[in-house]
Amino acid sequence: MPHSRRDFSILRIPCTKPGCNHWFKNKSGYTQHMNTAHPLFSAAPPLCAEPSQSTRPHLDDPSQFNRSPSPIFNGDIDPIQSDGAGEEDHSEIPHSVQSPTPAEFVGRPCDPEGNFLPPGALPLPLSEKCPNDWTPYHDRLEFELANYIFTKNQTPAAQIDHLLDLWAASLIQAGADLSQVPFKDHRDVYRTIDNTPLGDVKWQSFSVKYTGDIPDRDPTPWMTESYDVWFRDPHQVVQNMLANPDYATKFATEMDERQWQDFMSGDWAWNQADQIAEDPDTHGSTFVPVILSSDKTTVSVATGQNDYYPLYASIGNVHNNVHRAHRGAVAVVGFLAMPKTTKQHAKTAIFRKFHHQLFHLSLSFILQNLKPGMMKPEVVRFGDGHYRHVIYGLGPYIVDYEEQVLLTCIQNSLLWDEYGIIAQLVPFTNDFPQADINELIAPDLLHQIIKGAFKDHLVAWVEKYLVITYGQARADVILDDIDRRIAAVPAFSGLRRFPQGRNFKQWTGDDSKALMKVYLPAIEGYVPTDIVRAFHALLEFCYLVRCNIITKTSLKEIDDAVARFHQYREILKTSDVIQTFSLPRQHSIKHYNTLIRLFGAPNGLCSSITESKHIKAVKEPWRWSSRYKALGQMLVTNQCLDKLTASCQDFHARGMLNGTCLTSVLTVLNMQASREHHNAGQHELPVLSAPGEDNKYIEGTKHAQRIPELSAELDICNLADLSNPKDTRDPTEVPLLEFPHYRGQISIFNSASSTFHAPSNLSGIGGMKREYIRACPSWRNEYARNDCVFVITDSDTHGMQGMDVARVMAFFSLQQHGKQIPCAVGNVPDPDTGMWMVKPAFAAQNTPHFVVIYIDTIFRAAHLIPVFGTTPLSPSIKFYHVLDIFKLFYVNKFADHHAFEIAL
Repeated sequence: MPHSRRDFSILRIPCTKPGCNHWFKNKSGYTQHMNTAHPLFSAAPPLCAEPSQSTRPHLDDPSQFNRSPSPIFNGDIDPIQSDGAGEEDHSEIPHSVQSPTPAEFVGRPCDPEGNFLPPGALPLPLSEKCPNDWTPYHDRLEFELANYIFTKNQTPAAQIDHLLDLWAASLIQAGADLSQVPFKDHRDVYRTIDNTPLGDVKWQSFSVKYTGDIPDRDPTPWMTESYDVWFRDPHQVVQNMLANPDYATKFATEMDERQWQDFMSGDWAWNQADQIAEDPDTHGSTFVPVILSSDKTTVSVATGQNDYYPLYASIGNVHNNVHRAHRGAVAVVGFLAMPKTTKQHAKTAIFRKFHHQLFHLSLSFILQNLKPGMMKPEVVRFGDGHYRHVIYGLGPYIVDYEEQVLLTCIQNSLLWDEYGIIAQLVPFTNDFPQADINELIAPDLLHQIIKGAFKDHLVAWVEKYLVITYGQARADVILDDIDRRIAAVPAFSGLRRFPQGRNFKQWTGDDSKALMKVYLPAIEGYVPTDIVRAFHALLEFCYLVRCNIITKTSLKEIDDAVARFHQYREILKTSDVIQTFSLPRQHSIKHYNTLIRLFGAPNGLCSSITESKHIKAVKEPWRWSSRYKALGQMLVTNQCLDKLTASCQDFHARGMLNGTCLTSVLTVLNMQASREHHNAGQHELPVLSAPGEDNKYIEGTKHAQRIPELSAELDICNLADLSNPKDTRDPTEVPLLEFPHYRGQISIFNSASSTFHAPSNLSGIGGMKREYIRACPSWRNEYARNDCVFVITDSDTHGMQGMDVARVMAFFSLQQHGKQIPCAVGNVPDPDTGMWMVKPAFAAQNTPHFVVIYIDTIFRAAHLIPVFGTTPLSPSIKFYHVLDIFKLFYVNKFADHHAFEIAL
C-alpha cells in the first residue's frame, strides 16, 4: 500500500507580540511558541500567608533548619603581601568627574551640515528608498535565497547549481516560465551579492620590505622577502557601525550617571569627554573610542600556511552586551604580516627589531584615515537617524601577553641586559594624538585569568604537588579519582560535562571555563586547606570581575580576593612546587582594580569576544576556500558577508522582512487579485485568528491523573496530607471528614522553565535568560533526572539567607475552585554550614521530607556537587547517581555568574 504523504503546509498564523517575526502552521505551534518565548508571569503569592489567607501550600518555617551565618573572610591577612598585593593606593586614582558631563557639550544632534538642532528635534528618515526597493535583488525571494545560500547554509558552488536545476525542473513541471528561477547559476548569486551598495568597504593592500643593510653573501631569506598587509579602511568601518540602526538603543553618545559597566563608564572615557568639553571647537561632539584587537589563529594542523593574523576593530560606545552578542560590533579590518625565519636567526636583535617595526608600521598605516577625525570633529550619521559631531580616539588594545610585549616594544628575558626595551622603536600610538600604548593595554580575562592563572598555573601545580608529596604512582591514583569526581558532577543546564575528567589534550577557552565550575570540590580532601582556599579566592576574583555591573563594594571584594589568593598560594612555594610567582599572567591580577576604574567592566573587553570572531572571519572563510592561496578568497568572503548583513539590517529597518517570504508572496498575490475585482473570499489566504494567550509556561507530558495515582507514582504515601502543611497533627489522629477531598484531574509535567535577569551570563541582549528545570522519570530514555532548585522562603532577604535548596520530584497542576494551581513536589535538603553546604532533610523515622510548594516560590535551578571527602569514588557511580547516594552537598555558586551573585 503506498505511503500517504501530507500536503505542503503554509505558515498562516503570525505571532501577535510586537516585534516578533515568527509565523506558524497551526495553533499548536503558536501555543508552544507563546509558552516558550512569551510566557505570562503571574505575581508570586505571599510566602508566609496563613491558611485562612491563602489556600496555596508553602514550605515549612525555614527557621527549623538552624541555618548558620554565611562564612566571610576574617581579615587575618598580613598587611604586606608577596607580589606587591595591596601596594597600589586605588584611592589616588584620578576620577575625572563627580557629576555627569553637561549634555550641551556632549553628543548633541545636528543636521548634515553640522548645525546643531534644538532639543527634541526629530531625525531624518534612515532611508529615502521606497519600501519595495530590494536593490540589487529583484525581490525578497532573491535576497532570502542568497542570504540562505551564502550565510546560513554556506552552500558550495556546485550544490548551488544543483539546487537551481531542481528549482528549474519544478517550474517546468508546473508550466511556469524558466525566467522565474531566481538566479542562473552560482556566478549570478556571487555577482548579485558583490553589487550590493551597502556595507561595501573595499580591501586594500601594501607591501613592506626590509631596507637595512643586507649581507653580500648568503643573506637570510627574511631580508629579501616582501610582506603583504591587507586591510580595510577602519574609518569607513567605524562609520558603518555608528550608522547601524541595530545599535540605536544600545549606544552611548553622551556621558550619563557614572557607573562601572559599559566601556564608556570608565575614567578613561570620562577624561576624554572632559577634554572635548573644554575645547570650544569640539563642543557638542561625541567621543568615539576605537578599540583594537589582534590575535594569531590557526585554521588547520595540515602543512602549508595555516596561520593568520587578523586585526579587529570595534567602538567603545556600543554596550558590552552587544559586543558579547556578536551583532556586528566587532569587524575584521586587516590581516597583518607574519615574518618568519629559521630558529638560528629568530632570536637575533636585527630580526626582532624588524618584526616589531613591521607590526607598528602596519598599524600606523592602516589607521591613518582616522587621524584627521581625532583632531577636528566630523559629522557622521548614527543609527537613530541623527547626525552628530564625532571625535575619534584610540582606545584600549585587547591582546594576550605575548602581543603586549610586541605592542609596548619590550622583550622578556632581557631585563638585566637592555632593561627589556628594544631600542630605536617607536610604538604606533606615537603617530596619533593623545594615545599612549602603555596606558591602553586592556585586561584579558580569558588568557590572563581563566587559561593562565587557573588552568596553566594552579591546576598544573596541583598535579605537581601530588607528585612531590605522594610520588608518581600514588599521585596517578589520586588524579584518576579526581577525574572520576569531575565526571560524577550532576548535570546542570548550560554546564559542560567531562565524561572522562579533565584528561584530554586539546583545551579550548570554554573547556577551561567549564572546569572552573566543578574543579574545587573535586580536589578537596587530597590537597591542603590553603590550596583549596587559594582556588576559592581565585575563582571568586574571576567571577567578581566578570560581573556586568561593578560597584565600589565589588572593587573592595576584588581586592580582598586578591589578598587571600596571594596569602594562600604561598604553600605552593614552600612545597617546592613553584620557585617564584613573578609570572606575567598572575601579576596582572593586582592591576584589575585600576583597569576596571579606567575601562569599565572587563566582560566587554575580553579576548574571548575576538576569539569567537575568528570562526566567522577566518576559519569558516578558509574552509569555504580552495585552500590554495586562500587569503584572497577569505577577504572576498568577509566582504560578501558584510554586504549581506548590511542589506538585512537595511531591509529590517524599512519593514521589508516582516513575516516570512512565503506569506509576503501570498499577500502580494491577494492584493493583485483584489485589484482585478475577483471575489476576495476565493483568493484571500485563510489566516486563522490567533488563539488566546495561555498563561501556562510549564511543559511536559501527562502521567497520573488523580492524587492517589500520583502518590503511588512518586512513592510518597502521604501526598494528600501535604496540601495542609500547617496541620501538625499526625494523619492517623485527623478525623476522616477533615481530610481534604479532591476528585478532579491533575496534570503531570516533565519540566518547567524559569526566566530571570542574568546579564553577567550568556543571555539575551536584554540580559534575560531562560533555563529548564527537569523532573523527568526517564531522561533521554536512560535515567531519571530530578533537578535541584532555589526556593524563595523570604523575599525580603538577599541571597541564600532568604532561600532553601530543594530537589524537584515532579511538577503537577490541578483545578481547585475553578482556578489552576501549578505546584511542585520538593525533597528539601537541610542547610548545614550557611550557604555552602546542604544536606537532605528527613522527617520522622528517617524518611525523606517531602513538601508540596507553590511553583512561583521556585527562583531558578540550583547545582549541587557532593562533598566527596577522602574516600575514593567507585568507578561504577555515575553522575545521575550522586544526588541519591551522597548525604552532604555543596551549593555550587560557580555554576554560572548568576548563581554566584545570588548564592551569597
